[in-house]
Amino acid sequence: MTLEELVACDNTAQKMRIVSGAVEQLLVAAPRRGRLEFSLDGNDPDSVVLCLLATDEEDADDIALQIHFTLIQAFCCDNDIHILRVSGMQRLATVLGENPQDNSEPRDLHCILVTNPHTDSWKSQGLEEVASYCEESRCNNQWVPCLSLLER
Repeated sequence: MTLEELVACDNTAQKMRIVSGAVEQLLVAAPRRGRLEFSLDGNDPDSVVLCLLATDEEDADDIALQIHFTLIQAFCCDNDIHILRVSGMQRLATVLGENPQDNSEPRDLHCILVTNPHTDSWKSQGLEEVASYCEESRCNNQWVPCLSLLER
């Protein structure tokens, strides 16, 4: 491995840690502001700024979920909505404060939307970092970047 490849690998790992932290920061801040939705139904596409598609390895064989994701990705691309695929459903549930001990029906966390209505401009460092990462990925022809949320 050359020095350039080693530096590029280290920079990529560092960037992934930064973006992962930004996603977590965003997922903690957004619900407090009423900016998190768990369905495309009834949402104005102009107010959606980020779509997180969450899976784990066991979801790879779920054909229905993959078709669902394909349709959501097409919708997001048509409406200029940033898309990010994340893995680490357990960490995602923890960040969102989902309680597995609760007897209520668990929410489906496979598709999470972050909204920002034009009537109330919300500034979030986490959202800016994630949006920048998505734009950078598109410039590198990676239309749906992937990220792992790591357990702590």
